[in-house]
Amino acid sequence: MIPLPIGETQSVLNDAEMALCQRVFNHVVSVKQLKSDPDREELASRIIQSFQHGVTDEGALIRLLI
Repeated sequence: MIPLPIGETQSVLNDAEMALCQRVFNHVVSVKQLKSDPDREELASRIIQSFQHGVTDEGALIRLLI
């Protein structure tokens, strides 16, 4: 799950967009086997930043981050 400080920030993402970001996060964490909180927090930040900068396709986000 996206770390709480990032998931609870005020965001312009709606529920469907957050769900998409969460799926990407879960997939990338699994593939890269990210275990540390700093690594997971950085990933969550990158996902949201990329999404807000126009990378809104789930597959494209995954390819960008793996």
